[in-house]
Amino acid sequence: MVSNGYTTSTPQSPREGSAPGSAAGAAPGPTGGTGLTAPLGGLRTLVVQQTSLERPRETWSKKMDFLLSVIGYAVDLGNVWRFPYICYQNGGGAFLLPYLLMAVFGGVPLFYMELALGQFHRSGCISIWKHICPIFKGIGFAICIIALYIAFYYNTIMAWALYYLLSSFRPTLPWTTCTNSWNTANCNHYLSSDHNVSWSNSSTSPAEEFYTRHVLQVHLSPGLHQLGSISWQLALCLLFIFTIVYFSIWKGVKTSGKVVWVTATFPYLVLLVLLIRGATLPGAWRGVVFYLKPDWEKLLSTTVWIDAAAQIFFSLGPGFGVLLAFASYNPFHNNCYKDALVTSSVNCLTSFLSGFVIFTVLGYMAEMRKQNVDDVAKDAGPSLLFIIYAEAIANMPAATFFAIIFFLMIIMLGLDSTFAGLEGVITAMLDEFPHFLAKRREWFVLGLVCVCYLGALSTLTYGGAFVVKLFEEYATGPAVITVVLLEVIAVSWFYGTNRFCNDIQVMLGFYPGGFWRVCWVAICPCFLLFIIISFLAFPPEVKLFHYQYPSWTTVLGYCIGVSSFICVPAYMVYHLLNSKGTFKQRLLKSITPQPSTDNHRDLFVTNAI
Repeated sequence: MVSNGYTTSTPQSPREGSAPGSAAGAAPGPTGGTGLTAPLGGLRTLVVQQTSLERPRETWSKKMDFLLSVIGYAVDLGNVWRFPYICYQNGGGAFLLPYLLMAVFGGVPLFYMELALGQFHRSGCISIWKHICPIFKGIGFAICIIALYIAFYYNTIMAWALYYLLSSFRPTLPWTTCTNSWNTANCNHYLSSDHNVSWSNSSTSPAEEFYTRHVLQVHLSPGLHQLGSISWQLALCLLFIFTIVYFSIWKGVKTSGKVVWVTATFPYLVLLVLLIRGATLPGAWRGVVFYLKPDWEKLLSTTVWIDAAAQIFFSLGPGFGVLLAFASYNPFHNNCYKDALVTSSVNCLTSFLSGFVIFTVLGYMAEMRKQNVDDVAKDAGPSLLFIIYAEAIANMPAATFFAIIFFLMIIMLGLDSTFAGLEGVITAMLDEFPHFLAKRREWFVLGLVCVCYLGALSTLTYGGAFVVKLFEEYATGPAVITVVLLEVIAVSWFYGTNRFCNDIQVMLGFYPGGFWRVCWVAICPCFLLFIIISFLAFPPEVKLFHYQYPSWTTVLGYCIGVSSFICVPAYMVYHLLNSKGTFKQRLLKSITPQPSTDNHRDLFVTNAI
């Protein structure tokens, strides 16, 4: 009995296969393996090695390359600015309860599922569907389009950080004074030591004016209907960022796996330095108390649970094709279960640590301004880093040093996620079109990076910050959650949880427990459906600086999101129309997975004689 339809002429009994004196000897297998025979009446194990004419799949040089790549992907800018803000906004220490529950029952099972799928089938997010449920192949194309949309705006934030980094190489940081050409009459450098300065509601800090009027120049754009010209300084910064990205991923995981040893570890070193420095600042304890003081009544609000679910989902990052791609380069028997637990735990702990790094400094700012911490921490998103934290750094001793390492950390946090996002697209396309792209990887990566750069030009305009906010809130979030919901349904309900668990048992040697099976079948779909319904019932009120987004921008954002998701039903129709047979036969063929013929997999067949 040889799996996958291979036949063998190897003798099937000890009597036929053994010469005198060699009853326990080895006989050549049909495909280069060996058939080990046992004495008559015993057990015989035939090890069959599947062979293929395809090029062997690239693998990670070291296990640590894979772990650092996954950690670098999961730990991104959102861990630094989004988690601390959402935590204090939703009850401080009390928020950790819904956050951990959503992680255990929603985020980690999805994380584990994608690592196992990618490692077993050794395919990117497009070609993997022929082994799971062919009619859902449109999910892979949708993931690639969403990844492109993210690349259009995410790297612009790194360009802002690079501009700050270059501006930091001077004795006096430019966002500490109100005497620059971009400053207005409302600019006030207000600290407790400035006794001659009065702060009013119309006052702005030099850090805010540097960010809004010099870096972004949003005052030159009235809104999305008139974005204005492209900032050539930001265009050059973004070009430099994409140049780094290209030369880090153009050769595959062999090169990106080495780069992450710097880009994934350096941020932790900087976070540790900033935490120690922040803890020694006056007023740091006020920020920590504000960050962790539990408000248990907040748990009765639906918003808190929605924010917890969305935060853990976007923090761990299933559904972007990255985990599938990274895991596909692992050895077949790698313990991805342990990897999932380790990397997801590191990600959550990093978010928690980042809260201390941010709020010790916010407490210091509140002490210096003689204000409440919540008055200082009113900004969220990039503004928390580029205005509040930048201003706090500027008022520390050795401000230039801390500014340089801080913005270098921001760039490296973003680079890891960009490496991963584009690698997900590259792996998907190379696996789907291997004969055309396999030997042209460098050129394909160059073309992809050029497309991402051209697509990002709208975010480099004077109104580019409005475009970034639109993409972040509407164009990518709802679409990727919907895609992951379909992915879970396809794997758990169509491919089958039992079949998926059997795959894991073949790969890891143990069968997933009941907790994981229940999560994949019921809890994860409900978790994702909860986020989608909450988003539709309570759409975000998008506002940036003093610009209130008009209603037509909401429609535009949803249209961008739907443009990626439309691939799923479109491919379903295409697949059904191009299949042969009756409609019932077409439908059955569309949901029947094709057997995997990977050349790295050993199949063990044991027969009782």
